[in-house]
Amino acid sequence: MRILVAPDKFKGSLGAEDVGAAIARGLQSALPTAQLDIVALADGGEGTAAAIRRAREGDWIAVAAHDALGRAGEGQYAWLAAARLAVMEMSAVAGLSQLAPGERDPMCASTFGVGEMLRDAAERDAAEIIIGLGGSATNDGGFGMARALGFRFLDADARELSGPVSDLLKLWRIVPPPNESSLPRITAACDVTNPLLGRGGATSTFGPQKGATPEQLEILERSLSRLADIAARTFAFDHRDVPGAGAAGGLGFGLLTFCNAKIRSGFEVVAEAIDLRARISNVDIVITGEGKLDRQTLAGKGPAGVAHMARELGKPVYAIVGVATDDPEVRQLFDDIFALNDTSPGYGQTASLLETRARELALRWP
Repeated sequence: MRILVAPDKFKGSLGAEDVGAAIARGLQSALPTAQLDIVALADGGEGTAAAIRRAREGDWIAVAAHDALGRAGEGQYAWLAAARLAVMEMSAVAGLSQLAPGERDPMCASTFGVGEMLRDAAERDAAEIIIGLGGSATNDGGFGMARALGFRFLDADARELSGPVSDLLKLWRIVPPPNESSLPRITAACDVTNPLLGRGGATSTFGPQKGATPEQLEILERSLSRLADIAARTFAFDHRDVPGAGAAGGLGFGLLTFCNAKIRSGFEVVAEAIDLRARISNVDIVITGEGKLDRQTLAGKGPAGVAHMARELGKPVYAIVGVATDDPEVRQLFDDIFALNDTSPGYGQTASLLETRARELALRWP
């Protein structure tokens, strides 16, 4: 029997690789002769670079980069030398998880470090960059990233703007760098379709969880609106309404506007990079999972993508999850669902429960 184990992370508890290893131990205890293929999933958020690096046997590259609050530090991204492919996550340098709750400040948080990582990959002669947009602490529309890449933002008196996001209210002109075309092809991977502005945009949807007050939300929205207006005037195109432009505090918009990037479903990007369809084709049974299986799973999350792909290829697919919804539309994706029924157990408990559920699942098969 050949089994593919392809889970996403259990957020706050176990990473995707550890989830896969725990499920594999449970399966192997019941089916010692089974052939297991274990691969980690991600959807553009944290874990994207690790999933692709492990599946493609890449290396980690360390790079000096500033964090969201401008502190000097170090980030890392995956490097696949044969393909000259860099795979990075914006959260590696500008992520919410890097800040203490009292440090959250979307008015000052910047994507400058993201630009430093992009520049490093370009200088390494990357042919392509994949960047995951999940987990951001920022709401600057890519303002900081663009400055790190050499774009200049000027006010009406030709003074350079390099402060908080509210500086964009004074923006009058954007000056591209002379080597603007030196960036490789960039794919932005995300699991949201929010536009830059408006009720469903970057600021109103994600600003509060990053610490923005109602007064700051209004300033941030006007700042990003001004950025979009001047960018449209400068470049003669307008990406503010593109689905995903609002991802990562508007970094999606910044990548589209300043880097000529393309935005794609994070799951699709990862699935393609790890050759998931071929892996599913080569097995008899597929097992996936994540911490919480609910309606959000249907919106581009890894387990739903795995389930659809398995169905297309005529393979049975099962889910082992932390907690599961009773929603029939979600449940019908899978042949069966095994839930741990614990939203946030500790590391050891989660791993043990995953092993137990995987063994229970395996013992049901003839």
